[in-house]
Amino acid sequence: MLVGHQKQWQFLKNSYQVGKLSHAYLFSGPKAIGKKSLAIEFVKFLNCQAGESSLKPCQNCRACQDIEKGVFPDFVLIEPEVSASTKISTVKEEIKIAQIREMEKYLSLYPYLSSFKIAVIDKAHSLTQEAQNSFLKTLEEPKGNTLFILITEYPEMLLETILSRVQKINFYPVNKKEIENYLKSKNISDEKAKEIAEISLGKIGEAIDFIKNPQKLEEFKNTIKEINKLTKSNLSSRFQYARNLTERKKDLKETLDIWLRYFREILIQKLQNTNQGTKTLCSAEPINMSSGYKLQTNYNSPAGGQITNDYSLIQLRKILETIQNTDFLLSTTNVNPKLALEILMLEL
Repeated sequence: MLVGHQKQWQFLKNSYQVGKLSHAYLFSGPKAIGKKSLAIEFVKFLNCQAGESSLKPCQNCRACQDIEKGVFPDFVLIEPEVSASTKISTVKEEIKIAQIREMEKYLSLYPYLSSFKIAVIDKAHSLTQEAQNSFLKTLEEPKGNTLFILITEYPEMLLETILSRVQKINFYPVNKKEIENYLKSKNISDEKAKEIAEISLGKIGEAIDFIKNPQKLEEFKNTIKEINKLTKSNLSSRFQYARNLTERKKDLKETLDIWLRYFREILIQKLQNTNQGTKTLCSAEPINMSSGYKLQTNYNSPAGGQITNDYSLIQLRKILETIQNTDFLLSTTNVNPKLALEILMLEL
């Protein structure tokens, strides 16, 4: 079931139905908003055995079920391999040239059940330089009837020659009400559905994760409390926090994402308080914080205080920029996470 992204979905369906399907697409947008889910649904649509087009994908035929399980013979999903660094306590996700060469072998075979072969490359920004160069050759001269779908949060990490050969489809956060209605359809209480829709910030993947892993919702609330306390602490305490956070077996990117929401909310509130509104922020930022969700209302600090609003607009924008840069470096390089976090601590 698709949640949101109806314009993108209709565009792809119409392109296929009028015979103008591109051989390669780039799905670009923030993480966890449903890009990969829509790609899989489109693969099902193209191969669904339902008689009527309006019923596709039916989710019940053999093709739809095999695609969902990842065993359909004419579809391959390429995902990054995770490797731990021996020098620093971090992991790096990469799509290596060996994976692309294996994909090329697969594409050289004739389709078994479908009219064409389909390859979806998730987190395409994780392609190594060698892998990108190898993939470029395949993209320039695809064998047979082939369809590529690349999915990425960071299109700027891809070679310009790759970007020039794909049709770009941009994705945006899902409407809060759509997420809330979806959660209610899964028998989630109205109150819980509203809370999760608020804090997921248009990321349907994250909303689903909150439901599957209730502990993650509690971790979110605890992280808010930690940040609130940290903004009032001295530099030594902040460095200790950075050290502890690095040593925890916890996803640093998820923590940074919560930090980003926290300081965006403060910035929005300050803009509202100075009669500037949120229009400028929303036009500059890819993700909009729901105006109805106030961190200080739901998550007070352990001491009972509200989130601090002592930062200037310039300081807040600098903090947000540093968080985004830190997240980018952790996602795409072997940067030392402890050092990166300490630099962030200096901005608080």
